Amino acid sequence: MTLEGREAAGPPRATLLPTANGSGPSQELEGHWPEIPERSPCVAGVIPVIYYSILLGLGLPVNLLTTVALTRLATRTRKPSYYYLLALTASDIVTQVVIVFVGFLLQGAVLARQVPQAVVRSANILEFAANHASVWIAVLLTVDRYSALCHPLRHRAASSPGRTRRAIATVLGAALLTGIPFYWWLDVWRDADPPSMLDEVLKWAHCLTVYFIPCGVFLVTNSAIVCRLRRKSQSGLRPRLGKSIAILLGVTTLFALLWAPRIFVMLYHLYVAPVHRDWRVHLALDVANMAAMLNTAVNFGLYCFVSKTFRATIREVVHDAHLPCTLGSRPEGPVVDPALKPPGLPKGAER
Repeated sequence: MTLEGREAAGPPRATLLPTANGSGPSQELEGHWPEIPERSPCVAGVIPVIYYSILLGLGLPVNLLTTVALTRLATRTRKPSYYYLLALTASDIVTQVVIVFVGFLLQGAVLARQVPQAVVRSANILEFAANHASVWIAVLLTVDRYSALCHPLRHRAASSPGRTRRAIATVLGAALLTGIPFYWWLDVWRDADPPSMLDEVLKWAHCLTVYFIPCGVFLVTNSAIVCRLRRKSQSGLRPRLGKSIAILLGVTTLFALLWAPRIFVMLYHLYVAPVHRDWRVHLALDVANMAAMLNTAVNFGLYCFVSKTFRATIREVVHDAHLPCTLGSRPEGPVVDPALKPPGLPKGAER
């Protein structure tokens, strides 16, 4: 996802340059959008810059802490679910650095979009690759939990840390390859002409790859998991909702809710009203982008809420990080007993 909200931080341009892929206002599409001469104002103002600064300042340290905790859990237990959650957190960190820091804050707010076009388009590849990796690792986690619950014998025979790491590496490589076509992605803020065929293909590919197809997988597998648990309860057995299943349902539900506004506004811009001419669509896309980026920072709270093991590991990581600081702050030399002895007592009377 290239978050087009960063475009609003730069000064308005008096003239619109031709699109980089050579698309021009064709005769068939004239009148597709209403002719409004002025560009839509950025109603949100500096609120997105403040929001993304807070999100980066809080979300990045939290994700780094989550990475350390999940690394310890994956090393100890060698469970595939912890490897998938670790890869998901790493993808969130890359998303925060590439999109929030480089895209919004550095390019948009600090440099005011005075960046060579080739650099911006190259950054698009990393942005889309990070989003594809995050989403499809969640798909891997969903399939793994479905297999563990509905086909336990097959899952135990087939699962191993090596196979899990190979699956994650395959998804990361595929995510990087699928991000390459988005080098030609056009920001909706400067998309003054009606969309060309390439524009529509890329925007639909974005919507399908990061939302519709993954959400379809989430819906099918989560429904099968819930039905399996319900059948166990009807047969007289007490169904046990494992922590990994609860985390899975929470991660996929949050993703579907937080990304839905982004996809809706993108299609609305494509077929109804352009962002750069309607301030309401402009504001809606700003809010939708902020909601989508919130998805990179909320999983820590979900893990802490669901898993007692994760909370204990977090306390252990914080304690281990605090202990060297405590030891380093102690003065060198012999240790002096801080307790004051009452004056005048004979030797050994304090025992």
